Amino acid sequence: MKNIALISIIFISIISCKTKSEMAIDKSTVENFELDKYLGTWYEIARLPNRFEKDLVGVTATYEMRDDGKVAVINQGYKNTLDGKLKKATGKARIPDPAKARLEVSFFWIFYSDYYILELDTMDYQYALVGSSSDNYLWILSRTPKLDEETYNRLVAEANERGYYTEQLFKVPQKIN
Repeated sequence: MKNIALISIIFISIISCKTKSEMAIDKSTVENFELDKYLGTWYEIARLPNRFEKDLVGVTATYEMRDDGKVAVINQGYKNTLDGKLKKATGKARIPDPAKARLEVSFFWIFYSDYYILELDTMDYQYALVGSSSDNYLWILSRTPKLDEETYNRLVAEANERGYYTEQLFKVPQKIN
C-alpha cells in the first residue's frame, strides 16, 4: 500500500511539472503607451530564431502611420552578411486598443499576429522588449544599432522571468557608424 501511494505521488509530481513552453507566458504590456512616440525606426538587437528572419542581419523595423489609421510596418535586413542582399517586407498593423501597448501585425493578407510591447523605455522610447502570444517570438529593439550591456542584460532577465527561452536569443549584427 505504501508503494502504491509513493508511486502515485511521484507520478502526479511528474505529470504536474510543466516545461517552460507549457507555462503561461506573461504577456502583460507596458502602461501609458504612446504610439506616436513608438513610431519610427528600431534596430533589432536580438531575437529568438524564426523562419521569416532566417539568415538576416542588420535588421530594422520602421513603423509609420497610414491614412487609414493603421500602422505601416517595414522590416528589412541583409541576407547572411551586412553587405548581403537587402530583403524587405512591408506589412500593416492594427491597434485593437489605443490605450494598450499591443498591435496586431500582418505581412500576409488577412492573417494577423500579436505584437506585445512588454518592456519599454517609457521616458524616451529608446529600447523595447517585444513578444507575442507564443513563446517562439521575442525581440529586443533599440533606437540605435547598439544597446548598452546593462540594459540588454536587464531585458533578457525580464524576458526569462516572463517565460521566454532566452538561451536561444540570437544577437543580431548591426552596421555601427
